[in-house]
Amino acid sequence: MDGNALIKIEHLTKIFDSDDKSVSAISNLNLTIEEGEFITLLGPSGCGKTTILRLIAGLEIPSEGIIYERGEKVEGPGPNRGMVFQEFALFPWRTVIKNIEFGLEIQGMPKEKRREIAMHYIDLVNLEGFENAHPNELSGGMKQRVGIARALANEPDVLLMDEPFGSLDAQTRNIMQRELLGIWQKTNKTIVFVTHSVDEALYLSDRVVVLTSRPATIKKEISIDLLRPRDRAGKEFAKLRHEILGEVEEEVTKAIASERKKEES
Repeated sequence: MDGNALIKIEHLTKIFDSDDKSVSAISNLNLTIEEGEFITLLGPSGCGKTTILRLIAGLEIPSEGIIYERGEKVEGPGPNRGMVFQEFALFPWRTVIKNIEFGLEIQGMPKEKRREIAMHYIDLVNLEGFENAHPNELSGGMKQRVGIARALANEPDVLLMDEPFGSLDAQTRNIMQRELLGIWQKTNKTIVFVTHSVDEALYLSDRVVVLTSRPATIKKEISIDLLRPRDRAGKEFAKLRHEILGEVEEEVTKAIASERKKEES
């Protein structure tokens, strides 16, 4: 492993086979993710971003290549890798605190201890007073806070976030971005974040990884050295946005051309 690397991906390839066709989602991808880093995967729709997250989580098995976490080969799901989905994925019949306690309950943790941990994360994500509310009583942003708290309650080394704010309105999304940065700075968790938004990637990340159109491999890695909190209207922010957008749009154009070619053949 390299230095403070938490996750190391070597020659990762993923092919999905069905009865009538084979789809190459990822091809020979190599990536190192450092301890405490906030890294974002960015690329065209359908290029394999979510598949990469699922492979790191151990929810999918590589066709080729290896993923290491702290030098150990990832061979399945584990508590060290927490996942936050775009869909809120909360149990509607459980209250906020019961949703957050769920993983700890499965582990067999005593009620008093899991209640203490859940309350800590309720405080961290600013949901005090909503402990006994059910998901249907919460706004979209509040539901996603519950999802983040539930993942954090299991004390993972890395938080894998699959477009967690994609379904939120623009104002709520901006608020959630700021709150996520606050949580990240307080917990020092490693975060691997997937988004379609160049602005979101640039606002949040230490490093943006631009992926090619499918099959995904790394086109470019861009370190974001801007001080936080970042000024979205600032000159340097705009310059980096233009650079990253250009890289992504080039791959989107390739993806569209590839689909048209398939339709014509």
